[in-house]
Amino acid sequence: METRTIRLRSRAEVAGGTMAFHFEKPAGFEFRPGQAMDVILPGTGAQPGDTRHAFSIVSAPHEDELCITTRMRDSAYKRALGALPIGAAVQIEGPFGSLTLHRKIERAGVMIAGGIGVTPFMSMLRHMAHQPSPQVLALLYSNRRPEDTAFLAELQQLARSHPQFHLVATMTDMAHSSQPWSGETGLIDSAFVQRAIQGLPAPVFYVSGPPGMVEAMRDTLVAAGIDEDDMRSEEFYGY
Repeated sequence: METRTIRLRSRAEVAGGTMAFHFEKPAGFEFRPGQAMDVILPGTGAQPGDTRHAFSIVSAPHEDELCITTRMRDSAYKRALGALPIGAAVQIEGPFGSLTLHRKIERAGVMIAGGIGVTPFMSMLRHMAHQPSPQVLALLYSNRRPEDTAFLAELQQLARSHPQFHLVATMTDMAHSSQPWSGETGLIDSAFVQRAIQGLPAPVFYVSGPPGMVEAMRDTLVAAGIDEDDMRSEEFYGY
C-alpha cells in the first residue's frame, strides 16, 4: 500500500472532547465513502500504536481535503496528534475497508452509530448530498448528550434538505446535559430499531465502531428480526 505525505491544514472541535483534523488531499488519492486510512505521525514511539492509527475518512470523495475526527483521549498517539502544528507533515496509507454502501438503490441503507462511530457515515451522507440519489438512507445515532454529539447540526440540516435521508438521533444521559433536546432518549435496542425502520424498503444495515459495540449491535439487530445476510459491519480499535 502506497505511503503518501500530507500536511495539516486546520483543526476544530466538533463536540465536547472531539476534534476534527483537516489535511490536504494528495493528487490522485481516490477512495469510496466509508473507507479508512492509517495516519502515521512523525517520530517513533515506544509502541507501534504510538505513531499509527486507523481513521475513517470523514470527508467525501469530491472534497479537496482529507478529514478525520476523533475523541481526544489521553493516549500517546492522541496527545501527539493534538500537538501537531498547522502545516505539520504526516504520512498516510490507504484507503482500505469495505464498509461501503450497497449498489442496489431500491434497497434502503440503515446506518447505526454510537458516538464517534458516525465518522464513516458522514462521508457517505456528504456524498449523498453532493450526488443526490433516490436511495433511502437512515442514520440511527446514539450519544450521551447533545453537546457530545459530533456533526449534529450538519446531520439535522441534511435531514431537512434531503427527504430521502432520515435522522433518528437519541440521547441517553440528558440528566447531565446543559442543552435542550426534544428527540429520542432511549437506547438503540431491538424495539428502537423496529420503530425506526418502519416503511423502509428492504433495508441493509451498517454498523461501525469498537469490537464490543459492533458485536452488541449485531445481536440487537438479530433480536429485531434482521437477517444476518443484511448486516455489514467493520471494527476499529482504540477509539
